[in-house]
Amino acid sequence: MDTKRPSTFTYQAVYRYLVELIEASDPQIEQRLPSLRQLALRLNVSVSSTKYAYSLLEDEGRIYARPKYGYFTRTMPGTLVGEESPNLLDNVFTNARQPGMLALSSDAPAMLLSLEKPLLMIERELARQYPRSHAPLYQPFGEPELRSVLADRYTCSTQSYWQAEHVYIGSDLRSVLDTALCALQLEGSVALVESPCSWAVLRQLQAARIRVIEVALGEDGRFDLAALEQTLRKEPVRLAVFSSTMSIPHGGLMPAQDKQQICRWLAERDIWLFENDSYGEFCFTPGASRFRDFADPQRLLVFSTIDKIVGSEAPFGYLLCRRYVPQLHRLFLDRAFRLSPIRQKAIAKLYSSRRIDQHLIALRALLHERMRCMKALLHEHVQEQFRIVEPHGGATFWLEAARPVDMRHVFDSLLAQRVVIAPGEIFSLQGAWRHHLRLSYTLDWSKDIPQALQRLAQATDQVCQTP
Repeated sequence: MDTKRPSTFTYQAVYRYLVELIEASDPQIEQRLPSLRQLALRLNVSVSSTKYAYSLLEDEGRIYARPKYGYFTRTMPGTLVGEESPNLLDNVFTNARQPGMLALSSDAPAMLLSLEKPLLMIERELARQYPRSHAPLYQPFGEPELRSVLADRYTCSTQSYWQAEHVYIGSDLRSVLDTALCALQLEGSVALVESPCSWAVLRQLQAARIRVIEVALGEDGRFDLAALEQTLRKEPVRLAVFSSTMSIPHGGLMPAQDKQQICRWLAERDIWLFENDSYGEFCFTPGASRFRDFADPQRLLVFSTIDKIVGSEAPFGYLLCRRYVPQLHRLFLDRAFRLSPIRQKAIAKLYSSRRIDQHLIALRALLHERMRCMKALLHEHVQEQFRIVEPHGGATFWLEAARPVDMRHVFDSLLAQRVVIAPGEIFSLQGAWRHHLRLSYTLDWSKDIPQALQRLAQATDQVCQTP
């Protein structure tokens, strides 16, 4: 069937079979796996396909080979709970990445549909066109082609336009945010953020010694504007960080007139607006307004990541800013991000060919479909335990417990059943949202999701009954 090299579909099917076999076994007990020939006979595939699947698992560190004895699973540590890992956020992400875990805590749209294969194909084509140099000329601000297509993408009119020199590419979201805060001399200042807020943003603000003021979003996705204005009057706020279209992870959609009023107040006080556009393309409402539509262009910084759309092969973060160009140039030069030039050129080609736009249409439709599926399952299995509000986009539901219950305890209870949730308090530095959780619908739908939701309902009830 595949005598020369393993068929793409064949080795992937063998790989998935082995993953399920490993996850079904006890992770704390070493297990011997079938030999290459035994597995080939069992699955009716070639030995080369089984060998390739085993090599992938070996590279991932999930199995190892003993000469003359065959392949064995690696034992994994138990779930990290209690005193071993006091930081809840680290606990969530450490456990979500353990084999055999069902992570209801993810927020990656590209898990449902990625562009990784087209990206790698374009990269191979470009590698043939651009012979490798012995001394690669890394572009400190990102490859010109990618900066140019991103500037074009964010340009809306003659009044709201961007140029390639306004765009900066970094290795990830953390690196571009850190560089921006430093270049704009905002370290140690005061920031206003929507709450709940992205944990990645909160961590970066905390690392920059910024005092964070959290402004709670109502169930309707709106701020209490009177209270917000009072805060702006009283506090020396220097930057505000808001989601571009719908709020993340809340999923609410703020009216355009609210965004316009907030931008007016920020401009009057010379406050920087950092617009988080990481999920801006995943709004289910066509033509939804963005903060940048109303912001002072000289006090606007937009930041985002590429992996949410393309997949994990494109982890780059980027920002757009019209001011402080010399300072940004200097810091990007100092930090000397060594990013693959061919990979950036390949991503630029996905944008310029409109492949990204076609992909987004399909991905938004798939996200909306999976959201509706998850909503139906939530109403069926956890309606008594949680208030369910349909999100306006993104990859997750933001659920509130119907009765006061600390979701950290529910998290601990579910870990023992190898299910991971994201308790609401990781989206606040002040420990707010303890009765909430973020629940993903970008997950492995081949798993028994209804059973996982039943376990969530049972764990929530048990914690409520515990005195």
